[in-house]
Amino acid sequence: MVRVRSIGTVVAVLAGLLAPVGLASGVHVTGSPGNWQLVVDGQPWTVKGLTWGPPAADAPRYVPELQSMGVNTLRTWGTDGSTRPLLDAAAAHGLRVINGFWLQPGGGPGSGGCVNYVTDAQYKSGMLATIRQWVTAYRDHAGVLMWNVGNESILGLRNCYSGTELENQRVAYARYLNEAARAIHAIDPNHPVTNTDAWTGAWAYLKAYTPDLDLYAVNSYGNVCKVRQDWIDGGYTKPYILTEAGPPGEWEVPPDAQGVPSEPTDVQKRDGYTQAWNCITAHGGVSLGGTFFHYGTEYDFGAVWFNLTPAGKKRLSFYSVQRAFGGATPANTPPVITSMNTPGSVAAGAQVTIDVAATDPDGDPLVWSAAWNSKYLDNSGGLGGTPVQVDGNRLTLTAPDRLGVWKVYVMAEDGRGNIGIETRSVRVVAPRPDGVNVALGKPTTASSYQQSGNGAPFPPGNATDGNASSRWASDWSDPQWLSVDLGAVTTFHHVQLVWEAAFGRAYELQVSDNGNDWRAVYGTTSGNGGVDAIDVTATARYVRVHATQRGTGWGYSLYELGVYRR
Repeated sequence: MVRVRSIGTVVAVLAGLLAPVGLASGVHVTGSPGNWQLVVDGQPWTVKGLTWGPPAADAPRYVPELQSMGVNTLRTWGTDGSTRPLLDAAAAHGLRVINGFWLQPGGGPGSGGCVNYVTDAQYKSGMLATIRQWVTAYRDHAGVLMWNVGNESILGLRNCYSGTELENQRVAYARYLNEAARAIHAIDPNHPVTNTDAWTGAWAYLKAYTPDLDLYAVNSYGNVCKVRQDWIDGGYTKPYILTEAGPPGEWEVPPDAQGVPSEPTDVQKRDGYTQAWNCITAHGGVSLGGTFFHYGTEYDFGAVWFNLTPAGKKRLSFYSVQRAFGGATPANTPPVITSMNTPGSVAAGAQVTIDVAATDPDGDPLVWSAAWNSKYLDNSGGLGGTPVQVDGNRLTLTAPDRLGVWKVYVMAEDGRGNIGIETRSVRVVAPRPDGVNVALGKPTTASSYQQSGNGAPFPPGNATDGNASSRWASDWSDPQWLSVDLGAVTTFHHVQLVWEAAFGRAYELQVSDNGNDWRAVYGTTSGNGGVDAIDVTATARYVRVHATQRGTGWGYSLYELGVYRR
């Protein structure tokens, strides 16, 4: 007779005795349509996960925190020899890993290039060999949950092909996935195989050409709550998981007043994770859970948009996920920024006043900081910290010197490892100098100008037309010059150069009475672009910028050459 100490123990014992033969160990998708479940070593497993960002070698440092959050699953995009520390740390704390294998082209341009899945036998056989190698290496590891072959490639193939050829490639890719699934099952019958895409429409290809997958997977952010209906409408016959989910992404949100994506607030992101989890779990017996994006310590444009722990600091969304997963009750939570008011535009180098409203639920004093990002100027992801003066709820900082739409970030920290972050876009414009611009609309010539390319031509007159959005651009060589004829000998007191990204590192301001004999009135060898405001008094008919060293690999480009009489 078996003696038990509780009803729960009875249930557990019976579950073990009644588990289907062969399913008492390993990971399997069990059940019938509409009543599926993921089973790990004979026990139901709802995927409560996060995508993994830190180096695998750092997993022992971070996994205990994830365990306390209630996380039971981590998702990666690649599996190789460096994966073992992550698997080891996961297994030591009761977590499992969705081990990814990256296939080209991934989600878009720059995600690994374009492969011809119809003809490129060498690539396909090479990747199959890689997949077999690492499945064999890790198939018996207690940290493995499942294998995930490919990420967003059915959607991503549109960046490589179009028309009939796109369709052919998608079919060939789906058939290749089936070949990979069969190869994995032959090596490891104890872990499921899935494939991720960013589009539920990809499931139609999997349904038709990839029958050996155990379940489907999709990355979905703003449309996560539509996945259930897409599954119903598609008549699919396999369960699924979400392998990336969270608040709406940059590609999904409407533009703000500056015409750039309107990033959700910290509070909206917090609530977005809660809503996403509610929608994932509402499709019972079909949706087997999901991994939210993203657990990482990066601290840049993308990290502020998505990371739960940018720079290792916990934000509202961290605790939102912790609550959703049934994790530990937090002893302290982040500051909550409820408003952030910024000017629509500001002059380059001028003071910017930002009014914020923020509270700390635990009464901790707030420490403010700020940063600028030029994503919408040059696709840079980095955040450039900037000094900030704090006067109650008013923050004052200095605008960048370069023109265009910038993102400004304000951060409130509580000294306990928590952070609140808000961001808005601000258009930096050229300051208006005092006096009269005597170069406005005057005849302008140059050593060269670009006559072809995106937006071309860029003739010399664009630099003196008073239009801040038009520009002169030279050939990509040194030296180059731009000259304006004031029409008569004129005394002036100030010159303003408004550079596009292609600025002059070394240049002189030169003047002439006849357009032939030039004398320098100003020079620099350390130009850094943006707006150069030069106080210089001279009398001449002609004013010339003579540039001898470019600041970039491009040519020279000026939005405006202003010559001011005061």
